[in-house]
Order: sequence, then structure tokens, then C-alpha cells
Amino acid sequence: MAKKKSKFLCNSCGYEAAKWMGRCPGCGEWNTMNEEVEVISKGPRGAFQHSSTTTKAIPIINVDTPEETRIVTQMNEFNRVLGGGIVPGSLVLIGGDPGIGKSTLLLQVSALLSNQGKRVLYISGEESVRQTKLRAERLGVKSPELYIYSETNLEFLNQTIEEVQPKFVIVDSIQTVHHPEVTSAPGSVSQVRECTAELMRIAKTKNIAIFLVGHVTKEGQIAGPRILEHMVDTVLYFEGERHHNHRILRSQKNRFGSTNEIAIFEMLHGGLKEVLNPSELFLQERSQGAPGSTIVASMEGTRPILVEIQSLVTPTSFNYPKRMATGVDQNRVQLLMAVLEKRMGMMLQAQDAYIKVAGGVKLDEPAIDLAVLTSVVSSFKDQAVRPTDCFIGEVGLTGEVRRVSRIEQRVQEAAKLGFKRAIIPASNIGGWEFPEGIQVVGVETISDSLKSSFRDL
Repeated sequence: MAKKKSKFLCNSCGYEAAKWMGRCPGCGEWNTMNEEVEVISKGPRGAFQHSSTTTKAIPIINVDTPEETRIVTQMNEFNRVLGGGIVPGSLVLIGGDPGIGKSTLLLQVSALLSNQGKRVLYISGEESVRQTKLRAERLGVKSPELYIYSETNLEFLNQTIEEVQPKFVIVDSIQTVHHPEVTSAPGSVSQVRECTAELMRIAKTKNIAIFLVGHVTKEGQIAGPRILEHMVDTVLYFEGERHHNHRILRSQKNRFGSTNEIAIFEMLHGGLKEVLNPSELFLQERSQGAPGSTIVASMEGTRPILVEIQSLVTPTSFNYPKRMATGVDQNRVQLLMAVLEKRMGMMLQAQDAYIKVAGGVKLDEPAIDLAVLTSVVSSFKDQAVRPTDCFIGEVGLTGEVRRVSRIEQRVQEAAKLGFKRAIIPASNIGGWEFPEGIQVVGVETISDSLKSSFRDL
């Protein structure tokens, strides 16, 4: 006879307690503890539950490692983020804001795979079959190998996978799927954990690549327990500003490739289009000769991207100046302004400062320091830097310009787009050949960099 056991789980962090509490001890949030009833059965848990087999430990040198075969789609940007293609048997989680284009991206990938003769099963828990068909017609998706199924019961999903025998499965979304033997509501901690574990078992045992769409919280993190990101093989975030057409697919975790890789798409009426040269996209509306504008060559994964950093420094009428940053860390901006005050004697304490990365891109690497600092000085002095200059380098607290990685790729990208001079750390000069048509200037301190960029410094 089955028994019932109650427990309380936090929807925010997954903390488990034996009784209800108003405030979660794990994350400190209020009113996030929900009761869940677990049914304990003496028999097997379910007809489709996997029974593990016993294996023996063997030396690592005796483990057979066949060559990894990947399924390469015709979408090169998507292949780049996954590390070269889709690995059979992998479990991939894609998260992003509502309406950003996650379903559109996966439906386009499904069409490309099915056109190659690969059978794809698209499972939608949020739309009916007709609604999915309407979206497919708008995107021009037509293939007899693409199957559409609208269901949220995990047991029925497993039966359909057995019948269709697909090579790829898309589940949109994991928060709508529910396990029939878990009594909590769909989207809860227990449901998300159990459903992901079952889908992972299906992916590994049947060698099927499964893509999961995950909802995100208001902070931008994937909703549900943190263990969800640990269970899957790859975690991708689909980012973008609603007021811009471009979208960025960023890899946060990848067991089969490098992390922090990005793919850039442009959202059009007929779906997502690959952007093969993102630097041109981010610089096409640049206003040359404007004070406060500088260009930096930033590395996103293995790809160099040139973006524009804009600053506006204006006198304040309040006791505490305002510091605002979009696309860069605000604490980093305050640190760089403090370095300018201390090392260069610039009185920025009575100035409001607004810093923005044009195009809605988010930069978080240290190599952007020199470009941000130069942009602030350019606006403060109301002097424009040369429109053909590019700034690369990390700035230390003592005012030194420190070495950065992959300097050759950065300078080559700048030269390819027609820039005539690159200001880089002096320690990065040597050991590589400068591209033709660009002058490389090595600087040791921010004073050297600013003197080479402005007349009166």
C-alpha cells in the first residue's frame, strides 16, 4: 500500500524542510515554501522508470573512447556555440526572456535538421499543434521529417518518443512538463528536477539529442532549482534588447566545447538570420568625431568583436555625483574614474557620468578598461579621439596598462575594419607580426595612452 510523505521546498533555491516556514533559511526569501506530497510505493515507481545496471570499475587507460561525431547544421553560428555541432545523446538547456525568440530559433534548427533527413520531434507544452503550425508557416518550415506534438504529461511524452523514434527532441518548455507520480504543480522544484532527470535518461539511453527551453526569473536566471543547470550538458542563454533587432546566443556551460562562446543573429520578419560579421553590425551607426566615443576590440569566446563605448560627463548640481553604466559593470566604471582622479588629477567628483555600450552588448572582460577610461576623458575634455583609433588594455589601480589575451586576433579584426591605429599594452608587443595598414602603439601607463590621444595631456 502506498504511503504519503509531506515536505516543503523553496521555489527560489530548492531548500527542503520538514515543516512550513515563512522565510526560507537557504535564500532568505519570504513566502517561497510550498508543500509537496511524495507518494512512497513498495513496488516499482513507474512503468517507464529506468532501472540502472551494475558496472565494474576499470582503469582509465582501458576506457574505449570512440571519435566524437557531431551533427552539423546549416546554421554556422548555432554550431559555433555548441562547439562544432550537436552531440548525439546530449541534453541542452536554452533560457531567455519571454518573446526573445527561443522557440523561433529551435523551430528553425528543427527545420534545418529535418531537411537533412533527420527525424525531429517538437514537443510544445505552451502552444497547440495549430499554433505551432502557424508559426512554422511564417518561418517557411515545411518538412515531412518534422513531427509536432502538444502534451505536458511526461509519461505520454516518453511513449511518443518510443513511437516516433526521433534523432532530436525539442521540449518547449521544461516548466510546463509534469511527472504523473509527483503531486506538486508543474514548474515546481520537484517537477522540474524529476522531469529533467527522466529526459536526461532518455537522451543517454536512446542517444537522442534533447533541447529544453527554460523560463527565466526577473533577475535573468533560469527558473527552478540550480541543480537543473548542473544536470544538463550545455546551458545556453538567448539575450537581446527588445528595441534592437540583434540577438545573442551565449554559452554558459558546455561539456563538449568551450564556454563563453557567442552566436549573433538578427531578428527579421521571416525569422532569425545569422550575422557573420558582428563588428560591422555594432559600428554601422557610429557617429565619428564625437567626444566621448571610443572603439574597443573585445573577445567574446574565441571571436573578436569591435564595439563602441560612449560616455557623457556633465557637471552635477547635487552633492553626490551620479554614476550610471549600461553594458559594463558600474563598479568597474567607478574604479576607473577613481584612478583618473588619483593618477591624472582630474576632478570628476563634481561630474555626473553616464557610460553605455552601443548596440545593447554586454562586456565584462578587463580588456575594455582602457577604452572606457579614454571615453570618459574624451567627454570630460570635450575632445574627440581619432575615429580610426582602437583601444585595448586592462588598467590597474596604480595607473599601469596591463597585458591582455589574444592581442593578435583583436588587432587583426581592427585592421580588417579599416582602423589605422591600435593603442595596446606595451607588454603585449613582441612575438607576433603586426597586420598591414595599422599602426600598433604600446603604452605602459594611462598617462602615455592619453598623451597619444589628446592634445593637451
